[in-house]
Amino acid sequence: MFSKDTYIARREGLKKSVGSGLLLFLGNDEVGRNFEDNYYRYRQDSSFLYYFGQPYAGLNAVIDIDNNREIIFGDELSIDHIVWMGTQPTLHEKAHGVGIDTTLPSADLRKYLDAARAAGQRIHTLPTYRPEHQLKLWRLLDILPGTDTPSVDFIRAIVNQRNYKSAEEVEEIERACNVTADMHIEAIRCTRPGMKEYEVVARLEEVAAANDCTLSFGTIATINGQTLHNPCHSNTIGPEDMLLVDAGAETPMGYSGDMSSTVCAGKKFTPRQKMVYDIQVASHRAAVEMLRPGVKFLDCYEKSAEVICQGMKDLGIMKGDPVEAVKAGAHAMFFPCGLGHMMGLDDHDMENLGEVYVGYDGKPKSTQFGRKSLRLARELEPGFVLTIEPGVYFIPELIDYWGAEGRFKEFINYDELNKWRDFGGIRNEEDYLITPDGARMLGKKIPLTTEEVEAMR
Repeated sequence: MFSKDTYIARREGLKKSVGSGLLLFLGNDEVGRNFEDNYYRYRQDSSFLYYFGQPYAGLNAVIDIDNNREIIFGDELSIDHIVWMGTQPTLHEKAHGVGIDTTLPSADLRKYLDAARAAGQRIHTLPTYRPEHQLKLWRLLDILPGTDTPSVDFIRAIVNQRNYKSAEEVEEIERACNVTADMHIEAIRCTRPGMKEYEVVARLEEVAAANDCTLSFGTIATINGQTLHNPCHSNTIGPEDMLLVDAGAETPMGYSGDMSSTVCAGKKFTPRQKMVYDIQVASHRAAVEMLRPGVKFLDCYEKSAEVICQGMKDLGIMKGDPVEAVKAGAHAMFFPCGLGHMMGLDDHDMENLGEVYVGYDGKPKSTQFGRKSLRLARELEPGFVLTIEPGVYFIPELIDYWGAEGRFKEFINYDELNKWRDFGGIRNEEDYLITPDGARMLGKKIPLTTEEVEAMR
């Protein structure tokens, strides 16, 4: 954990931002995998971690702004727990470590909330992203599942704190990024024709474990890079395949790294692979060069998309003006995802609070295919930590779907595109901190260009 003063200051800032009412924080509980005592790996709610620093199950908390009270609700360990888990600090000791002196039994939370409602206090809640949260709201506030209305004031106050990373947070994120980079470097070094994807996964995930880290999300390692989030690891890597890896480490404090790399199975990329790979790198670098305060991330996205369209035009796959192609949405044939996202305590930071607040500052998102997947569009500010990850994908199903409709025929040469339908996909991803005068890459450098990848093969 950070120092006690860090958590006290965070809660004070939150109270000033929201102004009045009672803030309800629902911690995460253990989730049984196939029976009660066989749990999935536990992860505390990130906003609970941010303000209360407690990575333990079975806790909830309130910040009662009107009555100037901060309380963690939970139950002390019984002798059965101690026999199972060993001696642990008491709940009061844990809470005192983050500047909270009042702890109450879990059963008292409903009573406290009932009294607040009776006094006419507004109870602020956050969006639910787990079924257990909906059940808790039902049990605690009589809110039926699916009918909750989260507090926008509460959401925006949290976003306006967590979006700006402090120096100590950046240090912790960089630790995650360094381990993440080592994971990718190991994947690039070890990948060989004839290996199973899961063998590469085992090697890179070993790096995380050896550095006292877990995974910030489920590892993607696939020869089918055209499937943006492919969880399958069962394929055999062929001699002319490329392996797309998207993986990240999470530190014991819960901070994340998130990087992607694409490696040739052989010692060198084929000429066709290199042509497309170089387009992806050019798109990536064009976005990175724009990173600085005052620039809209939407503009970085559009520039990266224009570079991809120009590259496709040079290959004869696209035609017309790349700028107009991007405006129309034709770029989404090859780039149907976003350019990047905020990163911190979550690899997609605060996505549970709503992209419209985190990445758009409350402004509406586009509904255009491809562009609607852009998680971040707002003007960049110092303290933001984000990813850059343009990709170039040849998705046979999308080619057939758009081709049958004759969509964007003024920009897409379908006869030439179909010659590339089995190419796959390429993505490379780096993590950046926006500084007062530009941007700084976080973590060790991982190979980006074909020359850098081949030098490790």
